[in-house]
Amino acid sequence: MSDLKFKEINLQKGQFTFLTRICENQGINQIDLSNLLKVDKTTTTKAIQKLIEAGYIDKKRDDIDKRMWRLYPKEKALKTYTFIIEEENRHIQVCLNNFSEEEKGLVSKLIKKMRENIENDWKEIKNF
Repeated sequence: MSDLKFKEINLQKGQFTFLTRICENQGINQIDLSNLLKVDKTTTTKAIQKLIEAGYIDKKRDDIDKRMWRLYPKEKALKTYTFIIEEENRHIQVCLNNFSEEEKGLVSKLIKKMRENIENDWKEIKNF
C-alpha cells in the first residue's frame, strides 16, 4: 500500500500487518502473533500499543490464564481490514497484469518457496 493510503487510514507502515493478522485470528495472544509474523516480542508490543491508542484493537485478559492477554479487533479495525484486503487484491492484480496463467502459477510457487525459506530461517534463529 502506498504512503497516501496509510495516511488515509491513520496507520504507520508495518502496523497493517499486525492489524490484518489480529482480524484474521481474533483472540490471538501476543506470543502467537509474534511467531505468526516472525517478529520479536518487543516489536509486537510496540505495534499493539499503537493500535490500541489509535482505537483499532482491544486487549483483554484470558479467561483461564490471567497472565495472558488476548487481542480483538474493534469495528474500526474490521472496516480498515476490508479496505486493506481490497487494496492488496488490487495491487496483486496490477502486479500480475499481462501474466499468463502459467506465469502466475510460477510466481505463486516461487513465493511459497521463499516463505518456506523464511520460516525455516526463523525456526533456526528461535531454536524451534
